[in-house]
Amino acid sequence: MHQTADIKGLLWPLSSQGEAHREFAGRPDGDLAVVARPRATVTVVLADAQPAIRHGVRSVLERSGGVRVVGEAATADEVIAETSRCRPDVLVVDPLMDERAGTRVISEVLGLWPETGILVFSSVDDDRVITAALQAGARGYLFKRADADQILRGIQAVAAGEGIVDKSIANRLGALLGPAPAGPYAYPFPQLTNREREVLERIAAGKSNAAIARELVLASKTISNRVSAIFGKLGVADRSQAIVLARDAGLGHG
Repeated sequence: MHQTADIKGLLWPLSSQGEAHREFAGRPDGDLAVVARPRATVTVVLADAQPAIRHGVRSVLERSGGVRVVGEAATADEVIAETSRCRPDVLVVDPLMDERAGTRVISEVLGLWPETGILVFSSVDDDRVITAALQAGARGYLFKRADADQILRGIQAVAAGEGIVDKSIANRLGALLGPAPAGPYAYPFPQLTNREREVLERIAAGKSNAAIARELVLASKTISNRVSAIFGKLGVADRSQAIVLARDAGLGHG
Protein backbone atom coordinates (compact mmCIF):
# COMPACT_ATOMS: atom_id res chain seq x y z
CA MET A 1 0.00 0.00 0.00
CA HIS A 2 1.42 3.42 -0.94
CA GLN A 3 1.56 5.83 1.96
CA THR A 4 2.25 9.54 1.77
CA ALA A 5 4.74 11.09 4.18
CA ASP A 6 2.17 12.80 6.38
CA ILE A 7 0.02 9.70 6.92
CA LYS A 8 1.04 7.60 9.94
CA GLY A 9 -1.84 5.12 9.99
CA LEU A 10 -2.02 1.90 8.03
CA LEU A 11 -4.92 -0.38 7.25
CA TRP A 12 -4.57 -3.80 8.82
CA PRO A 13 -6.81 -6.50 10.29
CA LEU A 14 -7.04 -6.65 14.05
CA SER A 15 -6.20 -9.95 15.66
CA SER A 16 -7.17 -11.18 19.10
CA GLN A 17 -4.20 -10.80 21.41
CA GLY A 18 -4.63 -11.67 25.05
CA GLU A 19 -7.66 -12.98 26.82
CA ALA A 20 -10.98 -11.43 25.81
CA HIS A 21 -13.26 -10.30 28.60
CA ARG A 22 -16.10 -12.75 29.07
CA GLU A 23 -18.69 -10.06 28.39
CA PHE A 24 -17.66 -10.14 24.73
CA ALA A 25 -17.60 -13.13 22.41
CA GLY A 26 -14.25 -13.49 20.63
CA ARG A 27 -14.05 -13.48 16.86
CA PRO A 28 -11.47 -14.94 14.45
CA ASP A 29 -8.38 -13.00 13.52
CA GLY A 30 -8.78 -10.30 10.90
CA ASP A 31 -12.40 -9.30 11.54
CA LEU A 32 -11.86 -5.56 11.92
CA ALA A 33 -10.50 -3.08 9.45
CA VAL A 34 -8.69 -0.34 11.35
CA VAL A 35 -6.56 2.69 10.78
CA ALA A 36 -4.78 3.46 14.02
CA ARG A 37 -1.60 4.73 15.63
CA PRO A 38 -0.52 4.57 19.27
CA ARG A 39 -1.24 7.35 21.73
CA ALA A 40 -0.56 8.13 25.38
CA THR A 41 -3.24 7.74 28.06
CA VAL A 42 -6.69 8.23 26.54
CA THR A 43 -9.69 9.49 28.52
CA VAL A 44 -13.04 7.85 27.84
CA VAL A 45 -16.70 8.29 28.73
CA LEU A 46 -18.77 5.09 28.44
CA ALA A 47 -22.42 5.52 27.43
CA ASP A 48 -24.72 2.51 27.44
CA ALA A 49 -28.09 1.80 29.02
CA GLN A 50 -26.86 -1.55 30.34
CA PRO A 51 -24.66 -1.35 33.47
CA ALA A 52 -23.17 -4.79 32.69
CA ILE A 53 -21.85 -3.55 29.35
CA ARG A 54 -20.34 -0.44 30.92
CA HIS A 55 -18.76 -2.55 33.66
CA GLY A 56 -17.35 -5.02 31.13
CA VAL A 57 -15.81 -2.36 28.92
CA ARG A 58 -14.45 -0.47 31.96
CA SER A 59 -12.79 -3.66 33.23
CA VAL A 60 -11.17 -4.24 29.85
CA LEU A 61 -9.88 -0.68 29.62
CA GLU A 62 -8.65 -0.44 33.21
CA ARG A 63 -6.50 -3.53 32.67
CA SER A 64 -4.91 -1.95 29.59
CA GLY A 65 -3.01 0.76 31.42
CA GLY A 66 -3.31 3.15 28.48
CA VAL A 67 -6.94 4.22 28.84
CA ARG A 68 -8.70 5.92 31.75
CA VAL A 69 -12.49 5.86 32.09
CA VAL A 70 -13.49 9.27 33.45
CA GLY A 71 -17.28 9.00 33.29
CA GLU A 72 -20.30 6.85 32.52
CA ALA A 73 -23.76 7.61 31.16
CA ALA A 74 -26.98 5.62 30.82
CA THR A 75 -29.13 8.17 28.94
CA ALA A 76 -28.67 10.81 26.26
CA ASP A 77 -29.00 13.59 28.85
CA GLU A 78 -26.26 11.98 30.92
CA VAL A 79 -24.06 11.73 27.82
CA ILE A 80 -24.20 15.49 27.34
CA ALA A 81 -23.63 16.15 31.04
CA GLU A 82 -20.69 13.74 31.37
CA THR A 83 -19.06 14.89 28.15
CA SER A 84 -19.32 18.48 29.33
CA ARG A 85 -17.87 17.60 32.73
CA CYS A 86 -15.08 15.30 31.59
CA ARG A 87 -14.21 16.50 28.07
CA PRO A 88 -13.00 13.00 27.13
CA ASP A 89 -10.80 12.11 24.19
CA VAL A 90 -13.33 9.44 23.21
CA LEU A 91 -17.03 8.87 23.80
CA VAL A 92 -17.99 5.20 23.47
CA VAL A 93 -21.74 5.19 22.90
CA ASP A 94 -24.65 2.96 21.93
CA PRO A 95 -26.75 5.40 19.85
CA LEU A 96 -29.93 3.46 20.65
CA MET A 97 -29.40 3.68 24.41
CA ASP A 98 -32.70 5.49 24.97
CA GLU A 99 -35.58 7.05 23.05
CA ARG A 100 -33.91 10.43 22.79
CA ALA A 101 -30.53 9.15 21.68
CA GLY A 102 -29.92 7.84 18.19
CA THR A 103 -27.67 9.86 15.92
CA ARG A 104 -28.93 13.06 17.52
CA VAL A 105 -26.72 12.48 20.54
CA ILE A 106 -23.70 12.09 18.24
CA SER A 107 -24.54 15.34 16.45
CA GLU A 108 -25.11 17.16 19.75
CA VAL A 109 -21.79 16.07 21.22
CA LEU A 110 -19.84 17.02 18.10
CA GLY A 111 -21.67 20.32 17.84
CA LEU A 112 -20.57 21.21 21.37
CA TRP A 113 -17.20 19.44 21.55
CA PRO A 114 -15.94 18.74 18.01
CA GLU A 115 -12.58 17.48 19.31
CA THR A 116 -14.26 14.47 20.96
CA GLY A 117 -13.86 11.25 18.98
CA ILE A 118 -16.99 9.10 18.91
CA LEU A 119 -16.90 5.32 18.74
CA VAL A 120 -20.25 3.59 18.36
CA PHE A 121 -20.39 0.33 20.31
CA SER A 122 -23.63 -1.41 19.50
CA SER A 123 -25.26 -4.77 18.94
CA VAL A 124 -27.25 -3.31 16.04
CA ASP A 125 -26.12 -4.43 12.58
CA ASP A 126 -28.61 -2.37 10.60
CA ASP A 127 -27.55 -0.49 7.49
CA ARG A 128 -29.68 2.56 8.27
CA VAL A 129 -28.34 2.88 11.82
CA ILE A 130 -24.73 2.40 10.73
CA THR A 131 -25.03 4.90 7.89
CA ALA A 132 -26.74 7.49 10.09
CA ALA A 133 -24.07 7.16 12.77
CA LEU A 134 -21.17 7.60 10.35
CA GLN A 135 -22.85 10.49 8.56
CA ALA A 136 -23.50 12.15 11.93
CA GLY A 137 -19.75 12.15 12.51
CA ALA A 138 -18.89 8.97 14.43
CA ARG A 139 -15.31 7.94 13.66
CA GLY A 140 -15.98 4.28 14.21
CA TYR A 141 -18.59 1.55 14.59
CA LEU A 142 -17.88 -1.71 16.43
CA PHE A 143 -20.24 -4.48 17.42
CA LYS A 144 -20.61 -5.65 21.01
CA ARG A 145 -19.30 -9.05 20.00
CA ALA A 146 -15.84 -7.45 19.65
CA ASP A 147 -13.24 -8.86 22.00
CA ALA A 148 -11.12 -6.99 24.54
CA ASP A 149 -8.20 -6.30 22.22
CA GLN A 150 -10.47 -5.01 19.46
CA ILE A 151 -12.26 -2.64 21.83
CA LEU A 152 -8.98 -1.25 23.13
CA ARG A 153 -7.51 -0.79 19.66
CA GLY A 154 -10.74 0.79 18.46
CA ILE A 155 -10.61 3.40 21.20
CA GLN A 156 -6.94 4.11 20.50
CA ALA A 157 -7.69 4.55 16.80
CA VAL A 158 -10.54 6.98 17.40
CA ALA A 159 -8.50 8.90 19.97
CA ALA A 160 -5.74 9.28 17.38
CA GLY A 161 -8.23 10.84 14.97
CA GLU A 162 -8.50 7.80 12.71
CA GLY A 163 -11.41 5.69 11.55
CA ILE A 164 -12.37 2.15 12.49
CA VAL A 165 -15.25 -0.08 11.50
CA ASP A 166 -15.98 -3.77 11.80
CA LYS A 167 -14.74 -5.47 8.66
CA SER A 168 -18.26 -6.63 7.78
CA ILE A 169 -19.18 -2.94 7.58
CA ALA A 170 -16.06 -2.01 5.61
CA ASN A 171 -16.91 -4.65 3.02
CA ARG A 172 -20.22 -2.95 2.25
CA LEU A 173 -19.39 0.66 3.08
CA GLY A 174 -19.81 1.91 -0.49
CA ALA A 175 -23.28 0.43 -0.71
CA LEU A 176 -24.20 1.79 2.71
CA LEU A 177 -23.27 5.34 1.81
CA GLY A 178 -25.18 5.07 -1.43
CA PRO A 179 -24.99 6.79 -4.83
CA ALA A 180 -25.27 10.50 -5.33
CA PRO A 181 -28.76 11.84 -6.01
CA ALA A 182 -29.86 12.48 -9.58
CA GLY A 183 -29.73 16.02 -10.96
CA PRO A 184 -27.87 18.39 -13.28
CA TYR A 185 -24.88 18.05 -10.97
CA ALA A 186 -24.76 15.43 -8.26
CA TYR A 187 -21.85 15.72 -5.84
CA PRO A 188 -20.04 12.36 -5.95
CA PHE A 189 -19.82 11.95 -2.16
CA PRO A 190 -23.17 13.04 -0.66
CA GLN A 191 -22.24 11.58 2.73
CA LEU A 192 -19.78 14.42 3.31
CA THR A 193 -20.75 17.69 4.98
CA ASN A 194 -20.11 20.96 3.15
CA ARG A 195 -17.04 21.61 5.30
CA GLU A 196 -15.68 18.13 4.61
CA ARG A 197 -16.21 18.73 0.89
CA GLU A 198 -14.06 21.87 1.10
CA VAL A 199 -11.28 19.84 2.67
CA LEU A 200 -11.59 16.92 0.23
CA GLU A 201 -11.38 19.28 -2.76
CA ARG A 202 -8.08 20.57 -1.40
CA ILE A 203 -6.80 17.08 -0.62
CA ALA A 204 -7.56 16.12 -4.21
CA ALA A 205 -5.55 19.14 -5.34
CA GLY A 206 -2.55 17.75 -3.44
CA LYS A 207 -2.53 20.23 -0.58
CA SER A 208 -1.18 19.28 2.85
CA ASN A 209 -3.16 19.59 6.07
CA ALA A 210 -1.08 22.61 7.04
CA ALA A 211 -1.83 24.33 3.74
CA ILE A 212 -5.54 23.54 4.03
CA ALA A 213 -5.61 24.92 7.57
CA ARG A 214 -4.03 28.18 6.40
CA GLU A 215 -6.35 28.48 3.43
CA LEU A 216 -9.53 27.84 5.44
CA VAL A 217 -8.23 29.78 8.48
CA LEU A 218 -8.78 26.83 10.80
CA ALA A 219 -6.73 25.04 13.46
CA SER A 220 -4.56 22.16 12.28
CA LYS A 221 -6.35 19.81 14.70
CA THR A 222 -9.70 20.75 13.17
CA ILE A 223 -8.41 19.89 9.70
CA SER A 224 -6.93 16.63 10.99
CA ASN A 225 -10.30 15.66 12.48
CA ARG A 226 -12.10 16.47 9.23
CA VAL A 227 -9.58 14.49 7.20
CA SER A 228 -10.09 11.49 9.48
CA ALA A 229 -13.87 11.79 9.16
CA ILE A 230 -13.55 11.99 5.36
CA PHE A 231 -11.39 8.86 5.23
CA GLY A 232 -13.91 6.97 7.35
CA LYS A 233 -16.90 8.05 5.27
CA LEU A 234 -15.15 7.28 1.98
CA GLY A 235 -13.83 3.95 3.24
CA VAL A 236 -10.23 4.73 2.33
CA ALA A 237 -7.12 3.86 4.31
CA ASP A 238 -4.90 6.85 3.60
CA ARG A 239 -4.43 10.11 1.76
CA SER A 240 -3.22 8.57 -1.47
CA GLN A 241 -6.38 6.47 -1.75
CA ALA A 242 -8.53 9.52 -1.01
CA ILE A 243 -6.76 11.50 -3.73
CA VAL A 244 -7.26 8.77 -6.32
CA LEU A 245 -10.94 8.38 -5.41
CA ALA A 246 -11.58 12.13 -5.44
CA ARG A 247 -9.76 12.76 -8.71
CA ASP A 248 -11.55 9.87 -10.39
CA ALA A 249 -14.76 11.62 -9.35
CA GLY A 250 -13.62 14.87 -10.95
CA LEU A 251 -12.42 16.77 -7.87
CA GLY A 252 -9.18 18.65 -7.44
CA HIS A 253 -9.07 20.24 -10.87
CA GLY A 254 -10.74 23.55 -10.10
